[in-house]
Amino acid sequence: MRYQHIEGVKVKANFSEDLRYRYRLEITLQNAPASGKTACVVMMNPSYANEEVADKSVQFMEKVVFQKHLPEFAGVKKLIVVNQFAFIQTNAFEGLEHEIGPENNAAIKWAIKKSDIIILGWGVANRFEARKNFVLGLLRKLKHKQLFKTKKHPSRAGFDGFIQPFYFADVTDDLVENPKKLWKS
Repeated sequence: MRYQHIEGVKVKANFSEDLRYRYRLEITLQNAPASGKTACVVMMNPSYANEEVADKSVQFMEKVVFQKHLPEFAGVKKLIVVNQFAFIQTNAFEGLEHEIGPENNAAIKWAIKKSDIIILGWGVANRFEARKNFVLGLLRKLKHKQLFKTKKHPSRAGFDGFIQPFYFADVTDDLVENPKKLWKS
């Protein structure tokens, strides 16, 4: 099944030259005020979404941020989608080191820096501790960002209770003590 981007958005994508890695999607709500906020969602790995078509996870996040009128996303004009791994794979994803992508850490850092709101969009079933460590290590250093997590992975979720506040008090320090540890687990 192919998913479409919601109506009223413009999408820009950033891929590697060989198109094996997608580093970011920027989804902008058309006719939104120029002073609107930016939200970033960090998910697991990209499927087939690009400028022309969405995938289930991307379309779900577009609906959550732009259409469901959640107070957490009031005034958001742009959604930046990045992933722990940039390797494009729809099924049988393994999360191997080479699947991170040579420019992916920089893409995640850029997206987080440009955003007012950060959503950890991998749900509770994320077995990639080193990649979680990297993202949480970046977030630990930030001030003045709104942080949220998702109840489930966006491709397996329903809207009710999907967005939840994220607190570092709920994370054990061993997950964020060494943000430079990019892969060893």
